[in-house]
Amino acid sequence: MILQALKEYYDRRSGDPDSGIAPPGFEKKELQFLIVIDEAGNFIGIEDTREKVGSKWVAKTFILPRSKGRSGSKSYETTFLLWDHIGYLLGLPADDQKSRKQHETWLQSLKDLPERFRADQGVAAVLKFYSQNRQGGLEKALQAPQIEECLKAPQCNMAFRLSGDVPVPCREEVQAYVKLNTTEGPPTESGGKIENKEKSGYCLVTGEQGVIARTHSRTPINKDTKCLVGFQKNSGYDSYGKEQGYNAPIIASTEFAYVTGLNTLLKSPKQRLLIGDSTTVFWSKKPSAFESDFAIFFKEPEKDDPGARTNKVRALFEAVNSGAGYFDDDSSNSFYILGLSPNSARIAVRFWHDGTIAEYAHRIKQYFEDFKIAKPDNEPEYYSIWRILVNISTQDKSDNIPPNLAGEFMRSIIAGTPYPATLLQAALRRIRSDTKNRVKPIRAALLKAYLNRYARIYPQYKQKEVEFSLDATQPSIGYQLGRLFATLEKIQEEANPGIGATIRERYYGAACATPVTVFAILLRLKNHHLAKMASRGRAVNFERLLGEIMSHLNDFPSHLDLHEQGRFAIGYYHQRQDFFSKKEEAVPVEEAQ
Repeated sequence: MILQALKEYYDRRSGDPDSGIAPPGFEKKELQFLIVIDEAGNFIGIEDTREKVGSKWVAKTFILPRSKGRSGSKSYETTFLLWDHIGYLLGLPADDQKSRKQHETWLQSLKDLPERFRADQGVAAVLKFYSQNRQGGLEKALQAPQIEECLKAPQCNMAFRLSGDVPVPCREEVQAYVKLNTTEGPPTESGGKIENKEKSGYCLVTGEQGVIARTHSRTPINKDTKCLVGFQKNSGYDSYGKEQGYNAPIIASTEFAYVTGLNTLLKSPKQRLLIGDSTTVFWSKKPSAFESDFAIFFKEPEKDDPGARTNKVRALFEAVNSGAGYFDDDSSNSFYILGLSPNSARIAVRFWHDGTIAEYAHRIKQYFEDFKIAKPDNEPEYYSIWRILVNISTQDKSDNIPPNLAGEFMRSIIAGTPYPATLLQAALRRIRSDTKNRVKPIRAALLKAYLNRYARIYPQYKQKEVEFSLDATQPSIGYQLGRLFATLEKIQEEANPGIGATIRERYYGAACATPVTVFAILLRLKNHHLAKMASRGRAVNFERLLGEIMSHLNDFPSHLDLHEQGRFAIGYYHQRQDFFSKKEEAVPVEEAQ
């Protein structure tokens, strides 16, 4: 189903002449440097196609003959048609034995080109560049000042270009040659000869008959992960004399379509979302606005337009409520969401969901509803997934986001299932370890979201949902204990103006997990703090509030489970927020006594 949907996506995009997607036999690839030569093969210079965008160098993208997978100890024996990295074209670094072998492979591939193809003016100039005296071309190229930049670049793909012309692999004759070979069958690694057509069969994806792809091209989501589909040669997966891709036959045209479709999504800033180690791509069966807006709901706001994300979320709410907006695209339009994560050399499918735009719009709206909570005005109205996860990670650092948590969180949002229990555990651990901040608004919102969704999905546990703001009637013991702890802390703060550390730093962890061990001590301290207050009316108000909270408690439990610890944190947060709300700024009536 995944490969079929990816192939359909490629077919949809390729049917649009303005899509810019690579046709069969080609791929969109960056060329960082171009070796400029004349028709006689004489070296003119090296052109750097990169431009600085923010803090990164971004090279120009071209539609080039498709690369081939290469791995293992003899990977140097494979080269691409008229383009490759600097090791192949120039044999650099010179002190690297592998580079020398790559360069030999490159020169041999040029000799193996068909005579008709070699007659092209651009291809002929490349051949002359290598065949003439080294002083005329190669030696000058090796001494060019751009070589050092190329060697320092993370990736240095190169090709030749005739002065005033497009790169040689983009010339019409070259592209016509690639299209011809693509129609007849996929080129082999030797550079231009046709694959053995005896190894043909029916495609598992489309049911069509054709040449089976023995290996599948790369769909990298990071520098170490290579492909979505692959079989190790001579492995335990070989059977009945079949090896690698012949075990699960997919014909070459289908392999190209799904690989190109997936790579297009992975390179799209609007249809790819990266959080932690999880990469999510998404697309609709038919073109839709939801397809390009989906990522905006989950990622951080753009610095140059921070309000755009908020506006999109509000538009989503309006669309779900009115049935307009995104639903004008056809709410029954199929929408696909694919979650991927690295797993050794291959990609692990973290999740796959096939639904409609209407289904996902409602689930995303519910996700934002889950996270609504009373908070200060300077807090973002809606939180991104990254911001949520980083605030429950060690030291609030992206690098410390727990593995797999991003994928599990995303899956629960789009499937409408309970949020992962690891999310609750991580939030509580971070609150206990962060003695300075404890329950930030974003952490309280996360706990509320987790507990309320759990209560809705498992109504048999009869847990009342947590409200947006303070709820004095909440029956949860943990919630009322959180309120009590917040009140005791507030009394301490007002009795000791300018105090550096409160009971929050020392006692929060124990009060949250094992209340019986600390609340008796805190209540005795409370009497001392109330006696120190300058305003008797204020002390009376606190006594009344403590009485109201204590009326919900019969005793102090010896232990609170994780859910009650979450409610403790929310009760603490809600009560603290209530203290700082505008109604608390009014002078108490007892103040005049």
